Amino acid sequence: MTAEEKQQLKDKIVKNIAELKENIINLEELTKPIAPENSIGRISRMEAINSKSVNEAALRESKSKLNRLQAALGKIDEESFGKCISCKDDIPLPRLMFMPESSRCVKCASK
Repeated sequence: MTAEEKQQLKDKIVKNIAELKENIINLEELTKPIAPENSIGRISRMEAINSKSVNEAALRESKSKLNRLQAALGKIDEESFGKCISCKDDIPLPRLMFMPESSRCVKCASK
């Protein structure tokens, strides 16, 4: 990986981290408890509870991805960055640009 490619990847990771932090703030707002005294109908209340569950799952995944991206950013200058942890081959740059937190090549990830 060239220095220019590594810088592009760093920029992408930093951008993704900023977007995820903003998304996490929004999801945390959407996952606040639904007060029982809210006068919404029974069906609307069930929909609100279901939406809250979906948003909680999205929040967990966003936090997990944020941790993986922050770890990738911390390791980007290491020699092992961009190498598959299973087969030790280089992870193709297009995969890293799409999923900067990738630690496995497509072949190993699909096993």
